Amino acid sequence: MFNQLKMPLFYLVLTMTFGYAIFYFFLNPQTQIVSKSPTPSSSTHALFTANFPDENGKPQSLKQYEGKVVVLNFWASWCEPCREEMPELSELHNSYKDKNVVVLGVAIEDVAGINDFLKETKVSYPLFAADVQGMDIATSMGNNKGVLPYTVIIKVDGTVAKTYFGRITKPLLEKTLKTIL
Repeated sequence: MFNQLKMPLFYLVLTMTFGYAIFYFFLNPQTQIVSKSPTPSSSTHALFTANFPDENGKPQSLKQYEGKVVVLNFWASWCEPCREEMPELSELHNSYKDKNVVVLGVAIEDVAGINDFLKETKVSYPLFAADVQGMDIATSMGNNKGVLPYTVIIKVDGTVAKTYFGRITKPLLEKTLKTIL
C-alpha cells in the first residue's frame, strides 16, 4: 500500500516545492534579492575616479563624495522600478544628509534623458549621466546580473557594505545604514 502512494506523494511534494519557489522568487512583490556580502570585484575605485556630467551637463568628479557613506543607485528613466523608488531615495537623502550620508543617482543614459525625467519627477539628490560607463562601474561593484535598479551602500572607508538588486525601499536602506553609522 505504501509503495503505491510513494510516487504520487513524491510528485505532490515536488509540485508544491516548485509552486512555492515560483511564488517566492517571481510573484512576491516583497521579495528583495540581496547580496549578503560584497563580491571580490566590488571595488569603489572606478567610481571615485570617474567624472560624469550632472543633470545640467556640467562635469563632476565623484571623488568629492569619498569619505562619506554613499547610497549609490544605478537607474534609468525607462526603468519603471527605478522611477518608483526615486521619491523614497529623495526622502532618505533629506533625512540623512546631515549624518555624512549622500544618495547619488547614476543614470545609464545621457543628460537629455535625465532632464526629460526631471520634468516629471522632483529629485533631491545629485544625478549623473554615466551612459554605458555606468554599467561598467555597476558591474565592477557586484552587478553581475546587469539589472536596474541596482543599489550599493558604500561605507566611509570606501568598502561596499551591501548591494541590492531590484527596487529598494527607504526602510530597507535604513536598516543597513543603522549598522554602519
